[in-house]
Amino acid sequence: MSSNNIILGANQFGKAEVRLVKVTRDTDRHEIEDLNVTSELRGDFEAAHLEGDNAHVVPTDTQKNTVYAFAREGVGSPEKFLLRLAEHFTSGFEWVDGGRWAAESYTWDRIQADGSAHNHSFVKNGTETRTAVVVKDGDDVQVVGGLKGLTVLKTTQSGFEGFPVDKYTTLAETSERILSTEVAARWRYNTTDVDFNKAYDDVKALLLEGFTENYSTALQNTLYGMGKKVLEAHPEIDEIKFSMPNKHHFLVDLSPFGLDNPNEVFFAADRPYGLIEATVLREDASDAGRAWEGIAGFC
Repeated sequence: MSSNNIILGANQFGKAEVRLVKVTRDTDRHEIEDLNVTSELRGDFEAAHLEGDNAHVVPTDTQKNTVYAFAREGVGSPEKFLLRLAEHFTSGFEWVDGGRWAAESYTWDRIQADGSAHNHSFVKNGTETRTAVVVKDGDDVQVVGGLKGLTVLKTTQSGFEGFPVDKYTTLAETSERILSTEVAARWRYNTTDVDFNKAYDDVKALLLEGFTENYSTALQNTLYGMGKKVLEAHPEIDEIKFSMPNKHHFLVDLSPFGLDNPNEVFFAADRPYGLIEATVLREDASDAGRAWEGIAGFC
């Protein structure tokens, strides 16, 4: 078979999961920033694939070293840090016209000692992981903030009724159940002129507040309300995507032991689970470009 009709498709390369811890020691009260950074470049790399010519291949080791070197001047918000990396690689190498830079950010809380927060001792926060992605495609720059692993639960004000029933349906309707999920959310900004740390804190607070509000007829209903709340409060965000597993809690039958169970004792099942995914966006949202490429698990 002839190979004349075989060509190179979309491609990118870089250094994945560069573990970075930055300690700021300007005063006796130290600050710590903990990130996992990935850099991927896009551009004119055809000769490397087809001819073995590495003249345009910026070593992945160089990309790793750049992450550490840039951290020396401080990290700040993960979004701003990724924007700096994007500008460096696309302006420093003429054949690099874009790329994708991603980060996970881990939170450390100060240890409470002798009634106050310690200056230089920390305990890793066990809640959510902050995420950020910057995608540059020519002059187009997209910034996506986010979080994952935010586990929430409410003990009432949730039910599931009115669903279709066929011969395989065993689930009973209920107007009173535990609702729990692990929120993964990504939101796309329509500008880079943002205080990303402040925006992140507020979006997280709005998501949590939105989860508590109103009676939930289904996780889909709650998800939409959470997204709507964020967009109404933040004009700089055009869309927010969710991936939310339904963490089922099943009432345990205690009758074999001569006991009642007035909706108090549950079995927390980890699988299988319902998986709810959706996008909430403005009707006139800006063009997302290539923002969502490579972000798995979101529709």
